[in-house]
Amino acid sequence: MNDVYILGIESSCDETSISIVKNGKEEIVTTTLSQIDIHKKFGGVVPEIASRSHAECITIVIEDCLNKANMKMEDITAIAVTYGPGLAGSLLVGVEAAKTLALCYNKPLIGVNHMAGHIYANNLVDTMDFPLICLVISGGHTEIIYMDEDLSFKKIGSTIDDSVGEAFDKVARVIDVPYPGGPVIDKLSKIGKDTYDLPLPMDDDSYNFSFSGIKSAVINLVHNEKQRGNEIRKEDLATSFENIVVKTLTKKTMRAIDEYKVKELLIAGGVSANSGIREEFDKLCKEKGIKLVVPKLTYCTDNGAMIAAAGYYYYKKELFSDYSLKINPSLDL
Repeated sequence: MNDVYILGIESSCDETSISIVKNGKEEIVTTTLSQIDIHKKFGGVVPEIASRSHAECITIVIEDCLNKANMKMEDITAIAVTYGPGLAGSLLVGVEAAKTLALCYNKPLIGVNHMAGHIYANNLVDTMDFPLICLVISGGHTEIIYMDEDLSFKKIGSTIDDSVGEAFDKVARVIDVPYPGGPVIDKLSKIGKDTYDLPLPMDDDSYNFSFSGIKSAVINLVHNEKQRGNEIRKEDLATSFENIVVKTLTKKTMRAIDEYKVKELLIAGGVSANSGIREEFDKLCKEKGIKLVVPKLTYCTDNGAMIAAAGYYYYKKELFSDYSLKINPSLDL
């Protein structure tokens, strides 16, 4: 069988990322242009600014990726692109670029679910061993997924309100740490002590999550302490908050592993970069003899490699899109 080279386009939020991946496993080259510095002064991503930035640079990023790989479009087997979920304007830039390339060079077009991309970022680390459980944790998602084959996603639990990434960002703003807040909270938690009493959210027998309560608890705690004239110990609050989040995620995910009798756990999404989450899952999986696969840190944030990696399995199953492919900002997995 000839080698399959997928060019992946990711532009769902504030990263313009293009990658070429061979046979779904081997990253050839990735070029990513981040907008973090642009949005930092606003304390978060501004959709209109994000989409304009994508439009200005996407052709440059595509050319740079091909040049670094020493490849031409004629060498590419198919083009995979994120069509949802994400910011509408940002998604539109990527999808229109992918359609144009597919039409001009007569290449198959593959629309990829962004969250499937995050899951398949793990395939760039180690081949998936089905059946497995995947915990998807990001700025917009918190889900437990059961997979018994490629591209088969059975959602057994999800957040009923805020995502875990959203909770990290909100807590960061409340204690006045710079954007992006999640990584800063993680760093602070390593030097603080667990001294603040925070509730364990949605501690029930379901596989669903709720993070609005813990977010509100932190907001109320900070408000009350300031009213009393007390100083908020940022490091300690970060530690207490992260410990609660880690306990919530691990408790339900490890129970799902037992119930579904799987031997492999994947963690996917931007929040999978959190060191506290990685360390606790590593410990618990070793105790249970479960294989844990987590993406490299470069694959945790949005990137074209994960879209190309997932695109390979769409290609194998001939799940192609036509030129009527439309963006879907609220696309579910």
